[in-house]
Amino acid sequence: MLSSLHIENVAVIKSVDIDFEGGFVAMTGETGAGKSIILDSINLLLGKKAERDLIRHGEERAMVSGLFFSLNKTVTDALAASGISPDEDGALLIQRTISADGHSAVKINGRAVSLSVLKTISPFLVAIHGQSDTQALVDAEKQLEMLDIYADNAEILTRYSKEYDELLKIRAELAELKAKLGERERMIEILRYQIEDIESAKLEDGEEDALIEKKLKIKNSEKISKNAGFVFKALRGSEKGSVSFLIDRSITALDQISDVVPNFADYSEKLRDILYQVTDISEEVYAVYSDIDEDPEESLNKIESRLAKIAKLKRKYGATEREILDFKEKCESELYELENSDNVINELIDKEKHIYDKARALAEEIHSRRADSAKILDTEVKNALEFLDMPKVVFYTSIKEDFKGGELVLNKWGADLVEFFISPNRGAEAKPLSKIASGGELARVMLALKSTLADKNSISTLIFDEIDAGVSGKTARKIGIKMHELSASAQIFSVTHSAQIASLADMHFLISKKDTGSGVETEVSLLEREGRIAELSRILGGIAVTEAQKNAAIDMLDERENFQI
Repeated sequence: MLSSLHIENVAVIKSVDIDFEGGFVAMTGETGAGKSIILDSINLLLGKKAERDLIRHGEERAMVSGLFFSLNKTVTDALAASGISPDEDGALLIQRTISADGHSAVKINGRAVSLSVLKTISPFLVAIHGQSDTQALVDAEKQLEMLDIYADNAEILTRYSKEYDELLKIRAELAELKAKLGERERMIEILRYQIEDIESAKLEDGEEDALIEKKLKIKNSEKISKNAGFVFKALRGSEKGSVSFLIDRSITALDQISDVVPNFADYSEKLRDILYQVTDISEEVYAVYSDIDEDPEESLNKIESRLAKIAKLKRKYGATEREILDFKEKCESELYELENSDNVINELIDKEKHIYDKARALAEEIHSRRADSAKILDTEVKNALEFLDMPKVVFYTSIKEDFKGGELVLNKWGADLVEFFISPNRGAEAKPLSKIASGGELARVMLALKSTLADKNSISTLIFDEIDAGVSGKTARKIGIKMHELSASAQIFSVTHSAQIASLADMHFLISKKDTGSGVETEVSLLEREGRIAELSRILGGIAVTEAQKNAAIDMLDERENFQI
């Protein structure tokens, strides 16, 4: 649950600290006082986009931090997957800073993390339900998601998704292969030509560089012959006048007198090392010298012809010899598939049927679980709606398996088409939830569903943002009672303009504005009994608060204290 909230330099909020407890929390205040800014701040903690215009005018940065306690296993597992652990008190401190230059920073328990990490864990911490979320309830996919939560289908849906993804992969392979079959003979002919074209060239990786190097040598053969020949003859090619001969004779001479002049033995060894180096160099030079072609023009013509062949292959098949050879291997693989396509297709068809049968069996099990759960869900939602002043309501879940040509059509959720149907008045035809025109009725349906799913939902904090719009009086009171009931299993916030709802809260905060002289600032105050009476009277009243409105506020608070909710 959200234990405390610190907001700094967000819109008209200079600095606000709010401490919360569990249970039911109400927030009220005049329009424009700053209730939406508090929700914007909480949304920042949940990883929502940080708009620079949220920063208070004249400030360089804004910061929001929230302290969460009593984390459930779903949250701690999500944290662990991101390498984060609660502190020793089991708490989680999230801090979000946004700067005027557009930068945003996130810290969890003092450790800097990416925004994606925050977005991964935040759905398990807080859920905000506003009027737009109520409208999202009409989406069939959202309705299916709720039914699956109620049916505890998470584990079996994970198993089904694995099979379904594999099925899609196999079907994609089949479709690609069948598409190729349409021009099979032409493709086989093309592939064979490409393979033969590359194979006939007997291309080797790195061959082009070696030819270019050899071409350079041939073009400079006269220079190489002259200079390499000179070096070889000087180093080793002359029997008596070469460097090798003279060093060798010098070593022999030094050895003859090394017993008379001891340090000459060291000179003898050094000369031996030099002789070895001279010998190596002379052999390398000779290899180049002896490699000079007798007919350089003919050799150049052969090299140019070979380079032209390689250049042609490069224009057609790849930028390097390696890419050309890789292309040939790819062609060989495709050719094998096409020449053996009947066998490959039959194998894929068998595999597709096997995976389909496994996925279908799981889809049918999911359908059965949904059907069984829907019967109970429908009854509980109907009872909740009757309590919320829809006494003649008809509510049921339509679940239809999708068939085409006698075969069960699978989708990523199984094979079901799920939709909630409702008739607010008995005797009227039940229609899909999307056909409901009344926002007040839709809000009550959402609250009924949320209360029914309360024990199944892993979210510890629910915030309802003015979902009571369009209802008043007794109905609003019952919405408040239902929210209070929900607070037994989760921390509930209600941002509301309804005195009937706010009076039922365990904690009541007033959001107000004051002019400090240098600007307007939002304040948040926890109301005690007298403050609550004054605020509830204001909500009930018009321009001036009457004694009757004040008495009505007192009655609401007394009623909340005098009966078990």
